[in-house]
Amino acid sequence: MAKRKQARETTHGSDRLSIRIDLVSGARIGPGKVAILEEIARSGSISAAGRVLRMSYRRTWELVEELNTSFGVPVVATAAGGNGGGGAVLTPAGQMIIARYRAIETDAAEAARAHLMVLSQICGAKAP
Repeated sequence: MAKRKQARETTHGSDRLSIRIDLVSGARIGPGKVAILEEIARSGSISAAGRVLRMSYRRTWELVEELNTSFGVPVVATAAGGNGGGGAVLTPAGQMIIARYRAIETDAAEAARAHLMVLSQICGAKAP
């Protein structure tokens, strides 16, 4: 696990990959949707996640619905609002999507590190 964490940390301040996964089923997941899921997990709210990510509630909700529909199982479960307030939580599928996406991202960054260094050198940038 420490290896994975280290790999992600080294990619944020330097050259990095951006991964978008297009599954045969039609489901798509990338950095934006993963960020929404992570913010929902932190805040327990779709609207709060949208505010943190500077997205409208409508757009955030549309992306959550797209995830729920395209994966064929709910990834975010919601409770209706009211006096006690609503809320949202990740389902086990939502938690698994984040974990697998981050693992793919880390593994790809590790595999591409040497190539990114060469590309940086070609561009005249200092390699990390």
